[in-house]
Amino acid sequence: MTLAPSPELPDLGVDLAPLRSLAAAAFPANGETFSCEPMPGGASTRRYFRLRLPQTTAVAMFVPEKAKPEEIVKGDCPGAKWPFLEIRELLVSRGVDVPALYGEDTQRGWLLLEDLGDDTLAAVLRARAAAKVELYLRAVTDLARAQSALADLPSESVVASRAFDEDLLSREIHHFREWALEARGIVLSPGDRRVFDRIAERLAESIARLPRVFVHRDYQSRNLMVRPGGGLCWIDFQDALLGPRVYDLVALLNDSYQVFDRPFLEARLDDYARVAGLGGDERLQLGREFDRVTVQRKLKDAGRFVFIDRVKANGSFLKFVEPTIAKVHASAARLADDEDMRALSELLARVLPR
Repeated sequence: MTLAPSPELPDLGVDLAPLRSLAAAAFPANGETFSCEPMPGGASTRRYFRLRLPQTTAVAMFVPEKAKPEEIVKGDCPGAKWPFLEIRELLVSRGVDVPALYGEDTQRGWLLLEDLGDDTLAAVLRARAAAKVELYLRAVTDLARAQSALADLPSESVVASRAFDEDLLSREIHHFREWALEARGIVLSPGDRRVFDRIAERLAESIARLPRVFVHRDYQSRNLMVRPGGGLCWIDFQDALLGPRVYDLVALLNDSYQVFDRPFLEARLDDYARVAGLGGDERLQLGREFDRVTVQRKLKDAGRFVFIDRVKANGSFLKFVEPTIAKVHASAARLADDEDMRALSELLARVLPR
């Protein structure tokens, strides 16, 4: 098989021989020639390539050897699968739409997957803003149904082996302090540091106590692909774990890449509550959980965006830092009866004047 790579490929240092074999096995009727071009990536170490064959296309995912541990854990054990593959099989078995798998060579870092095009939910919103309600109704409905279908996980599942515990939640909150504050020259005074540490500890503890369900972990507009008929296909689910029922709702509805007014957000929480069968009091509790988890998640996100710039030399996420911190302020204000949330709002207003 001859390969017609784009000019960028040699600079990536990627061995394409495994991809040649995967493509030949998956598409034997497509002839002996295909072209391969890099696709835009996000903040991870994974690389994506679009293969163009005479009669179809496919997407190749490459995970380098030095990828973060979550992407390769269990991969060195005999018979073990990458978390992406294991979780993909789990989601398929429970009726969740995920990309088709055409071939795998995980020993050399490659997967060959269905080409879902370029229509992420974010891209479709830019082109068809009028479809927002329909698409987000679908997204929260899919999420509620998936949480129900995934309520009983296999004991050996990688998802069941990891969770948003107090330690992880606390580390993510301090990620904000380390990067969104200190890395930008904002060092808390000893008194403010004690306040921040106390808030982080109690916030992490309160969220860790919430009942746990399957959590995609990054269920947002760039990780949902819109199919031609309007269905939503999940991607980037390899880090799934157990956590609060609202975590993916926060990722979706307080997405750092989107801005929604409060009535739209409340309507989608109503939609979720209806599909999940929640009563009036439960719906009120859902809203408070949503705001509490928003504070934690958006603090982490703001820190992460600065981390990606400083450590990975990718400044494309910096424009989302301030809007993300604004979401922290908004949710903390709705929890103003909570002493910690009031203290956090006052601290952030002092050290990060808007």
